Amino acid sequence: MFDDPNLVSSAGLVPVLALADRAGLRDLAQEHLTVPSDKGANAGWKVASLVAGMVAGADSILDMAVLRHGGMGRLFTRIYAPSTLGSFLRAFTFGHVRQLDAVASRFLLALVNLAGLFETQGTTVVDGATAEGYALVDVDDTIVEVHGHAKQGAGFGYSGVRGLNALIATLTTTTTAPVVVAQRLRKGSTGSPRGAKRLVGDAVKTARRLLGKTRLVLVRMDSAFYGRGPVHAALAGGAAVSVTVRMDKAVKKAIAAIGEDAWTTIEYTDAVFDETSGRWISRAEVAETVFTAFSSAKKSERVPGRLIVRRIPDFNAEKRKAAGQGTLFDVWRFHAFFTTADADLLDTVDADKTHRGHAVIEQVHADLKGSALAHLPSGVFTANAAWLVLAVIAFN
Repeated sequence: MFDDPNLVSSAGLVPVLALADRAGLRDLAQEHLTVPSDKGANAGWKVASLVAGMVAGADSILDMAVLRHGGMGRLFTRIYAPSTLGSFLRAFTFGHVRQLDAVASRFLLALVNLAGLFETQGTTVVDGATAEGYALVDVDDTIVEVHGHAKQGAGFGYSGVRGLNALIATLTTTTTAPVVVAQRLRKGSTGSPRGAKRLVGDAVKTARRLLGKTRLVLVRMDSAFYGRGPVHAALAGGAAVSVTVRMDKAVKKAIAAIGEDAWTTIEYTDAVFDETSGRWISRAEVAETVFTAFSSAKKSERVPGRLIVRRIPDFNAEKRKAAGQGTLFDVWRFHAFFTTADADLLDTVDADKTHRGHAVIEQVHADLKGSALAHLPSGVFTANAAWLVLAVIAFN
């Protein structure tokens, strides 16, 4: 407890909330949220209070008491008790969560305009990967662990951890760290692609609003999202895709048809540059071939593009060789992804580098879980869904 009435422990909230107010957070929430009864009164002030608490380090409803410590009441008006804020969140329905999504999207747009975050053209570089002309939208989900059997929607998902599933999309350019442009909370046992079509569509639309209609956008996803829904949602919004594929029969057949002379050595984790030959000596190689995604679907749903394949030696084969059980030919492990990115902007090597940069979204997951998303504090699912949106607002 920080209880000196003449001191504040979170003075940094003053410029942060001043910026939020200039971007219209309070007014947007007041205008768009229609949470009923006295629980929803003064929605703008309550949303601002929740975001302020998250910025100050709160990761539960009780932690919102940080706003009432010390001299905070002399700096800010309308500081609500944690119990009041908890009642406000529990009054949310799914429709109110969608209203809060709209608030988050509009607030991000205003924030970007105020801060001048995004340029409208140029070269995008992420983790050393150059994607000339492309802004990068990354889509992925994560399990937020929860405890207690009364938690609505909790279940065991792909990670084997009991929790709720948070699906998010981020936008990255050469001049900015990732910002979250779309988010959705789902029950813990849900499959990764469920609801992804709508979220990808929302993410691309928001990216277009932030960047302008002429900026090229590339949506990166892992194999869980390799399906007609998410891919067509991205393409319908005018974006290109770069999505890891599952090793089905069509993909294996396409890889088998790639000639040995088509493989290019690439810079990889343990690569060494040979100055004599001017090449990277690496244990990884890439190649590409023409490929049509969803070729078994009806013609209108097929997507022509490029299959880019990275191969590395099978480490188990190396172990067997060391044990005297060598093979007659090299044994490789293959990692393939499908992309519609322009080959003139991203050749085979650059496309591979750019796709591997998709891992940047894992850092966003870690940042969220290291702050407000460390807990989903309510037993009510819609309250936790609103908490996720508020955590994203605070993150941005």
